[in-house]
Amino acid sequence: MSKELKFADIVSYGFKTGIKNLPSLLGCVVLWVLTFWIPYVNVGTTIAIASLPAMLSKGKTISPLQIFDSSYRKYMGEFFLANGFKNMMISAAALFMIIPGIIVAISYSLTTLIIVDKGKSASEALKLSLDATDGHKAVIFGWYVLFSIVVICIPFWLLAKLWMPLATVWMIVASVAGIAAQGYIYKQLVEDIPSDLEDATPETAEPSEATA
Repeated sequence: MSKELKFADIVSYGFKTGIKNLPSLLGCVVLWVLTFWIPYVNVGTTIAIASLPAMLSKGKTISPLQIFDSSYRKYMGEFFLANGFKNMMISAAALFMIIPGIIVAISYSLTTLIIVDKGKSASEALKLSLDATDGHKAVIFGWYVLFSIVVICIPFWLLAKLWMPLATVWMIVASVAGIAAQGYIYKQLVEDIPSDLEDATPETAEPSEATA
């Protein structure tokens, strides 16, 4: 599998897949916001939202109702453990003039996706994300910077001068394209990692009944 990341390919995949799933992604976010006040359920939906790029990396249209799949909640411990470690490492590295913190954030940026999509433990996912992004951190960093400036900030600023609702629409489209683009990066760097899941992943599994 090719490990090459190109800005043009990331943008193309991001907009093509993002626009294809625009209604579904908006539905996911709306349902997440509306139900975030529900204890325990909100953990599963938050994990589902965090793993959206992995869903989009499959190239299939997703359903907003997938965020309520109870299978997401089984990753609760690994999710909190991995994110606690990530935040601690990023905060510590950021003390050294910010840049090291950015590098650490990029190094572990695929962790949650690997946990949910590959069924790995927090420690395994952190190591796999670190290995997968090795040699690609500069490209990923450049992508985030260019996308933020060229695709989001400048068009939004120009459109806002013309008509704010139009700028808002563009921001929504660009945001979902960004999520899908993350899915492309994930797919390119992690797709060949074997999965530890015995059954179907939440993306393909039949919705299951909530369990305590």
